[in-house]
Amino acid sequence: MQTKKLALTGAAALCALALVAPPAQAGPPAKTVTVTVMGTSDLHANVLNWDYFKDGAYTDSQGNAVGLAKVSSLVNRIRAERGADRTLLFDSGDTIQGTPLAYYYAKVEPITETGRTHPMAKAMNAIGYDAVTLGNHEFNYGLPLLATWIKQMKAPVLGANAVRDRTGLPAYQPFVIKTMKVKGDKPIKVGVLGLTNPGVAIWDKANVEGRLRFTDLVDTARKWVPVIRGLGADVVVVTAHAGDSGLSSYGGDLPVENASAMVAEQVPGIDAVLFGHAHNEVAQRFVTNKATGEQVLLTEPSKWGQRLSVLDFQLAKQRGRWTVTGKSATTLNTNTVAEDPKIVRLLKPQHDTTIGYVNKVVAQSAQELPATESPYKDTPILDYIQHVQVETVKKALPDNTLPVLSIAAPFSRSAVFPAGDIRVRDVAGLYVYDNTLLAVKLTGAQIKDYLEYSAKYFNQLAPGAPVDPATLTNANNTPDYNYDQLSGVSYDIDVAKPAGQRIADLSYEGAPLPADKEFVVAINNYRQSGGGSFPHVTTAPVLYNAQVEIRQALIEYATAQGTIDPADFAASNWKLTRDGQPLF
Repeated sequence: MQTKKLALTGAAALCALALVAPPAQAGPPAKTVTVTVMGTSDLHANVLNWDYFKDGAYTDSQGNAVGLAKVSSLVNRIRAERGADRTLLFDSGDTIQGTPLAYYYAKVEPITETGRTHPMAKAMNAIGYDAVTLGNHEFNYGLPLLATWIKQMKAPVLGANAVRDRTGLPAYQPFVIKTMKVKGDKPIKVGVLGLTNPGVAIWDKANVEGRLRFTDLVDTARKWVPVIRGLGADVVVVTAHAGDSGLSSYGGDLPVENASAMVAEQVPGIDAVLFGHAHNEVAQRFVTNKATGEQVLLTEPSKWGQRLSVLDFQLAKQRGRWTVTGKSATTLNTNTVAEDPKIVRLLKPQHDTTIGYVNKVVAQSAQELPATESPYKDTPILDYIQHVQVETVKKALPDNTLPVLSIAAPFSRSAVFPAGDIRVRDVAGLYVYDNTLLAVKLTGAQIKDYLEYSAKYFNQLAPGAPVDPATLTNANNTPDYNYDQLSGVSYDIDVAKPAGQRIADLSYEGAPLPADKEFVVAINNYRQSGGGSFPHVTTAPVLYNAQVEIRQALIEYATAQGTIDPADFAASNWKLTRDGQPLF
């Protein structure tokens, strides 16, 4: 379309000019303030840069460091640069479980009995956290220990969607609003809403069933964000112990596990989400809120104190109130700083006590037993787990007449029982999770289904293709801990076949496994409660559940026997094949 030009001359032009408003006089620039939020997640009781399983400073192939002592140094630097009155420090959960340090003060000298301060409370209080959100692993050691830790924390511990089973009322503080003074102006209020993971209902069923329920993250945020805004929050941050994929590792019976991006997309009024649970590093990601079109900032600071997320919010005064006009985030690597000597000194007594505990000799091993090949070969070190689980269940069920089988997964490829002295840390390095032992009843047909489901862990291998262990496993991103091996029966896994058609020559005592034959199966609580979504086990009759920790059972069995000799327990009962021929 062409625009017609209108020519004005003389008096007409003067009249037209008189109608044009003069340019507005530039007033004083709007007052702006930058607020910085620092964030950690999935610390998993890493305080110092130490690997208790290796009994040495933490190292990995990427050069990462771990621990709150490193985090503290970065926090001190940011506070010095930005001003302590303009910074806040939050955490998104999984704090009090994950290292022998945490185990020692939960089980060996539990803080519920000694009255001592939990090492994570001691460190986080010293660093000066402003709010901490519950992760699913906070519930591993039971509600009494969790309550004790919360009392010891100076920062509020949040969990808006953990509600009382009977009343539906919040069991923990839902949110907190932090106020920052601004010289000569009204203060800035930063609200933080804490959301934990619905999977707790499955993973720690024994600890929470009948006591707590875990509501949907989106619904819970929809309820509380308007409340936080209504109380005058100028900035709203959600700290969520949930990944951002929108997927769940369990079935659809519970609210979505990894719902952080969904919260950002579906709930108006949120400026940023500091999330965790997935152990990933996400420096900065923006999600568009579907209702408002506003950009919501997301960030995830990896795990174990390897990274610190730093979120900057620019605020300007508009119509008498502070408004977020810009935001950004980055992650800082803790391997760039030394440990804060204050935190090192403060935690040294508990650290040294833990080192003494993990170096206690419990048995002698007749030979070196590595776990390197456990994900794709039947190894004696995993057979040791199976053996102890079977013996523990048999002892607990003296009147049982059914055969006892056992399920175990390769939790660590780096674990090894050295020849000679076996220490607590060697066993703990093999069984890195705080699972408890159960026994359920399954039929032969159910066991077949279970093994087929487990075998989807392997990528399909074409005829003649090279056998590379590096690409053979973890199909569809299935982690090692979701590949279960079964002892007590014999079977092959044919990786030339598609998933669901791989189990061959399944037999018991040399004969094909009868579909209707019943077995007692030793299994851990994570699996039995639905972790990994394996078939049949969540509804199978439970024959044994004495809350015995499997790692402790391994330690106590080794101590009682005095020796670990594969000749006593190793049994090659499964193997990988391709078109019926052994793969290795």
